[in-house]
Amino acid sequence: MSPPTATAVASLHGVDKWYGNHQVLDGVDLHVDRGEIVALLGRSGSGKSTILRVLSGLSDDHTGETHVTGRPAVAFQEPRLFPWRTVRQNVSYGLNPAGVTGRPAEEAADATLAEVGLDDKRDVWPATLSGGQAQRAALARALVGEPELLLLDEPFGALDALTRLTMQSLLLDLWQRREFGILLVTHDVDEAVALADRVLVLEDGAIVDNVDVDLSRPRDRGASGFGSIRTHLLGALGVH
Repeated sequence: MSPPTATAVASLHGVDKWYGNHQVLDGVDLHVDRGEIVALLGRSGSGKSTILRVLSGLSDDHTGETHVTGRPAVAFQEPRLFPWRTVRQNVSYGLNPAGVTGRPAEEAADATLAEVGLDDKRDVWPATLSGGQAQRAALARALVGEPELLLLDEPFGALDALTRLTMQSLLLDLWQRREFGILLVTHDVDEAVALADRVLVLEDGAIVDNVDVDLSRPRDRGASGFGSIRTHLLGALGVH
């Protein structure tokens, strides 16, 4: 794998992590450049979510070198919205770690909700949102602080197929406008090829493949180039 560049917003070098006697990360090297989307594929238990925990600062009992620019934002498969807060209040909460509150936080939340197409839902309760709308709100909360690194842990995995495609398009639109780096954990090979500039394959806590996705956007999932990368990645995952 190529070394981190001067524009890297996140990097790991030689990172090991153990849970008791079980090693979950084994000498992991990776980097994400500013304006780059990196997808991380692997079977359940391979260590994908642990890498996100290390980069997000939720896990610090590891060895090796870690670098993250600024305060990364995280979005999960479940939106994890506070049911007792309105959508606007949920999004503005994303600014609390930076000490931004009150009217400035509300104005930033409103602007970000407009970006994700939820400006008409800012005063409603999360329970009234559809699955796709709730995930848009969670994405807005992650992005309201204008992070340089967005960590995504299966963010669209619970959505139906059409909503999932819509959310993928929205993510690409936001990424192209804001140019943050993304590390996307997914089980979906097609999603990885459709979105990422590079795809990493993780097996037993180690990165075993690093594939460049040199395809123009928007990507045609029926094209031969798309199919050949998909086939290669499925092989790397042991699916034949």
